[in-house]
Amino acid sequence: MFAVIKTGGKQYVVREGQELKVEKLELLDGEKIEFDALLVSDDEGTDTKIGTPFVDGAKVTVSVMETGKGKKIHIVKYKPKSRYRRNNGHRQPYTKLKIEKIG
Repeated sequence: MFAVIKTGGKQYVVREGQELKVEKLELLDGEKIEFDALLVSDDEGTDTKIGTPFVDGAKVTVSVMETGKGKKIHIVKYKPKSRYRRNNGHRQPYTKLKIEKIG
């Protein structure tokens, strides 16, 4: 069974037991939350329910495993012949989730 959830402006296809990195959520490690499902289907695709926008009564229960920052991305600006060079970096914060139950 799989479902589609929406968080952080993105949609994710999730299955039970899956680990997933999403945009940072203001939650503590070990907390459990529920997401409304946009779509719920069995693995064969014979029983698919599509919501408008959410499927009635379909919830995806997840637990927060950790929060952290991703790998550093280096941003380099450079203009030739003008001695203009800028180096900058960015580490995107994330929350790692574990899908507990789709129901």
